[in-house]
Amino acid sequence: MVERLDLTFAALADPTRRAMLASLASGERSVGELAAPFAMSFAGAAKHVGVLERAGLVERRRAGRQQLCRLKADRLREADQWLRQWEQFWNASLDRLEAIIAEDKHD
Repeated sequence: MVERLDLTFAALADPTRRAMLASLASGERSVGELAAPFAMSFAGAAKHVGVLERAGLVERRRAGRQQLCRLKADRLREADQWLRQWEQFWNASLDRLEAIIAEDKHD
């Protein structure tokens, strides 16, 4: 699981790849369609898609001459679950800090 999270977060570290994932959230897209908003070559877009694919965030299939991509949300769910543990940690820490501040105000 740790290696999968590493791949997921590495893939999400790039704003182009995050935008590609956002585009795929509304449905299947070709690699060319994913490239279009960035004025990048097919090869450049294919490299980004490859990173997303290795991270398990995207599935690619051929349809004639096109390479079509679709979002695979399972890895995003894993990342979300991992992040939620830290959200709980920080919420608990901030609750304790708030209690200390409130106590100091009453003293």
